[in-house]
Amino acid sequence: MTTKLDIAVVGATGTVGETLVQILEELAFPVATLHLLASMESAGSSVMFASKKLKVREVDSFDFSQVKLAFFATTPAVSRSFAAKAHKAGCAVIDLSGALHDAVAVVPEANPERLGQLPQPALITSPSAGAVALAVALAPLKGLVDIERIQVNACLAVSAQGREAVSELARQTAELLNARPLEPRFFDRQMAFNLLAQVGAPDEQGHTAVERRLVGELRQLLGMPALKISVTCIQVPVFFGDSFSVALQSRRAVDLDAVNRALDSADSIERVEADDYPTPVGDAVGQDVVYVGRVRHGIDEDEQLNLWLTTDNVRKGAALNAVQVAQLLIKHMA
Repeated sequence: MTTKLDIAVVGATGTVGETLVQILEELAFPVATLHLLASMESAGSSVMFASKKLKVREVDSFDFSQVKLAFFATTPAVSRSFAAKAHKAGCAVIDLSGALHDAVAVVPEANPERLGQLPQPALITSPSAGAVALAVALAPLKGLVDIERIQVNACLAVSAQGREAVSELARQTAELLNARPLEPRFFDRQMAFNLLAQVGAPDEQGHTAVERRLVGELRQLLGMPALKISVTCIQVPVFFGDSFSVALQSRRAVDLDAVNRALDSADSIERVEADDYPTPVGDAVGQDVVYVGRVRHGIDEDEQLNLWLTTDNVRKGAALNAVQVAQLLIKHMA
């Protein structure tokens, strides 16, 4: 029998945090006592777990020596303020914010062996939802495709930016459908029925933090630190579900039959046949897999492999990956 653990979830009232708590219950994670934590503004509210209402407390005053494992489903600023404190108190940390640059990124379908190589208590990053989706889909192809370069166009749902972004898209949509004047609030311009060509502010080279994070995490997850990756992140008017157009450039011709067989046999992948394609709303939302479709060569190149991916960014890309990492991690914990 697995020993039950005292666990903390920081950011328990957020979109990802609430989903993470839900998945802990769904997967019967061995929880002894669950401590739900958030900022002062959210403290005092309640979240359901195991048919009980658990009160959310302030993270500022919490003693992390009470728990063996802490999930940080919160902002980078909060993770920077409290994750090191939790780790120093002897607590294993799984951070979803991307703020801990010395933490190891892990996706169970791509690099589970990294967990056995970490000193305890472990300091782990559950990567961005985009990196999780891409790693799940590309890891089975590493031995089949001699990858030279990857180009990704990432169509990101607004839910990655939290409840305020979801509410803003809903509000803008309602205003436009009712022919009322639109005043953007959360986004700097119209989001409803529109595409925004960048997610976040660009740096001096024109790349955003989201794009740089995805590149760095994907290289780490695939174990290919020198891999050339080009990423453009696009904010799309979708509430939940990220989608990706991916082009892999190989050094030799790609065997499509072998690629399809590898995708079909891989964990957490649902391949859609060539006469169809997956969508976030019709397929991915609420599911625990990455959908892969439109598997094909380049128009003029057998050395190019094109894929279309879609997945639930909050569930599979964030909360579920973190819990699955924890399921593997506890096997290495004393």
